[in-house]
Amino acid sequence: MGLLAGKKGIVFGIANERSIAWAITEKLFAAGAEIGFTHLPDKDPARPKNENKVRKLVDPQGAKFVVPCDVTSDDNLDAVFQTTADTFGKIDFVVHSVAFAPPADLTGPVHDVSRDGFKLAMDISAYSLIAMTGRARPLLNPGGSLLCLTYLGGEKVIPGYNLMGLCKATLESAVTYLASELGKDGLRVNTISAGPVRTISSSGVGEFQSMLKLYESFAPLRRNIDPAEVGKAALFLLSDLASAVTGENLHVDNGYHIMGAPPLDFQEKVQM
Repeated sequence: MGLLAGKKGIVFGIANERSIAWAITEKLFAAGAEIGFTHLPDKDPARPKNENKVRKLVDPQGAKFVVPCDVTSDDNLDAVFQTTADTFGKIDFVVHSVAFAPPADLTGPVHDVSRDGFKLAMDISAYSLIAMTGRARPLLNPGGSLLCLTYLGGEKVIPGYNLMGLCKATLESAVTYLASELGKDGLRVNTISAGPVRTISSSGVGEFQSMLKLYESFAPLRRNIDPAEVGKAALFLLSDLASAVTGENLHVDNGYHIMGAPPLDFQEKVQM
């Protein structure tokens, strides 16, 4: 019996096989979970590229449903959670792995971010969790949990992360308030702060290659993370093993976040 045997839930945010949401999903399936999924709406329904990318991954694993969802649309979110209720009745978890900022606003300095770009980035990357939580709450069994993905740029200034750092800071704060509000219902809300991983989203972050090199040199474990390690952490937080963990931001970054200065061996290399 797996850790999530008999548990049911929904995952938002798989784009392709490189998505962190997919790395999490693999661990959830292996642990016995039953899962429904969303995909970005396709511009041409006759050529469902986004849907097909997700189905290629999840259908062989026994996905219970795969439906379109634009998280900025209340009607779309209502439809997703109605499908969830019709399929499962009650659920045990929701995984939120959704973030976006217009490229021009993401790659430029924060002081040049447009008003519309700021609104859209915050809507998709942070408010969407609040919108999902309100709809998920009546469906979640006691002991159920919500999990979302963040990054150290929400806590500290990471050059190149820019607008997304503001979004992640908002998301992390929302998690603590939601955890406080939902705790009386026996529900938990947590985040995973993952180290840099090559995904579609990360490709839009300035200086991403430099981030990877920096983590290899600075992190106590002297390497970058594997997406499967995020999946294992997610499995823990969504399982009963984490029954007393809520409002937490679990760093899965090989310890990079604890460092206040470069390791001595790195400093020695620089001085040589």
